[in-house]
Amino acid sequence: MVNTNKRLVEEVLNKIPTIDEGKVNELIKEELNHHNKKIIVLDDDPTGVQTVHGISVYTDWTLESIERGFQEEISMFFILTNSRGFTAAETTEVHQEIANNIVKAASKYNQDFIIISRGDSTLRGHYPLETQVLKMAVESHSSTVFDGEVIIPFFKEGGRFTIDNTHYVQYEEYLVPAGETEFAKDRTFGYRSSHLGQYTEEKTEGVYKAENMVYISLESLRSVDIEGIEQQLLNVTDFNKVIVNAVDYVDVKVFTIALIRAINKGKNFLFRSAAALTKVIGGVSDKPLLTHEELMQGETSNGGVVIVGSHVKKTTEQLEELMKSDVVEFIEFDVHLVLDDNAFASELNRVIEETNRLIASGKNVAVYTKRARLDLGEDKKEEELQLSIKISTAVTSIVKQLKVRPSFVIAKGGITSSDVGTNGLEVKRATVAGQVRPGIPVWTTGEESKFPGISYVIFPGNVGTKTDLREVVEMLSAK
Repeated sequence: MVNTNKRLVEEVLNKIPTIDEGKVNELIKEELNHHNKKIIVLDDDPTGVQTVHGISVYTDWTLESIERGFQEEISMFFILTNSRGFTAAETTEVHQEIANNIVKAASKYNQDFIIISRGDSTLRGHYPLETQVLKMAVESHSSTVFDGEVIIPFFKEGGRFTIDNTHYVQYEEYLVPAGETEFAKDRTFGYRSSHLGQYTEEKTEGVYKAENMVYISLESLRSVDIEGIEQQLLNVTDFNKVIVNAVDYVDVKVFTIALIRAINKGKNFLFRSAAALTKVIGGVSDKPLLTHEELMQGETSNGGVVIVGSHVKKTTEQLEELMKSDVVEFIEFDVHLVLDDNAFASELNRVIEETNRLIASGKNVAVYTKRARLDLGEDKKEEELQLSIKISTAVTSIVKQLKVRPSFVIAKGGITSSDVGTNGLEVKRATVAGQVRPGIPVWTTGEESKFPGISYVIFPGNVGTKTDLREVVEMLSAK
């Protein structure tokens, strides 16, 4: 990582003016009472519920599921697409289907809606493909015309801040421009620019120019210039991009007040955001971190299971820290054997049998994939993708083939947690119980799942302190 432009967190944040949060909270509460649209959040992996609680997550996008979401009294629901693990063609097809079903459900219940495309706070994912497909599909099947797209990747719990239109990722006491982090080097979703206007211009291949985009500054947010921000939004046309700066939830609240006022005057926007906007616009209250007692209701004498699939640096550091704990047994899954079908099948059977045996004996088990990446070379990306799908299916099958109910399930990594939730645990609808650590959500699985009512901890690969994974496992293991 090249830290040429890193800045000290305290030095930067201390220069930003303070604000009367009490006044803003009163204003946002009043404004949300005037917002009657159904909020549908399309989550490209399961970690997007990391700021909410008491919200439904549907793991398919059938018309039936979307209609159930529209029928809920709560204004917001999530649909887990897991599209970050899809090809561009699959993503296009899925988002067309979702948009069509949303339009049908909205017409049936005569309910207006907004769509939030919840993406990664480190800017990875199928952007601008997802929102472009949604725009075209909704507009072609309804009278809706989108005036603009709001881009807001701020995510405080993960240390992602947007300042002077540049997006930063916090590494301990430093803020590092996103384009200089490991995330920007992603083999599938890499990028160069940290300035969000330039990032969007880069990703749209120059269709939208950074110089023409609308920027909501921290200065206008901190001076609570709601009328000025509202006017900026009212002037947005031709699906132009609105870049929102933010370093705290209060910034998102001020923006949302102006946004709702603009929407109520007839403006339509699509949203590409991280998890912070969903909490604010959904009117989700703060909730303390979940306790052992809340998570372990109906606990058994069996052990719990931790599945570690993510390979980002933070996950490996957290796994190394977990290995210092005496409450877990460890099984390395040699996924490099995927190149030999017979050897891979034998290795998978070994892992499954050992995992079942240990859980049944009351021991917690952490199954982790071999840390070295399987690299076939620069010109073999498609082959690598196919092998990664095969590996992911195998990892998921470890949970799918559990013969005993574990006391808890933790999955580390976005794609891993999606596959474990939808395929391994067979969840169709879950309720977000809350967070076990900042930015680390927990599902309570539905009645239809393999283990109904179990606490499923969705641990993002790139979130948390070095000790968080160990501390969560030890907290869940406390008797």
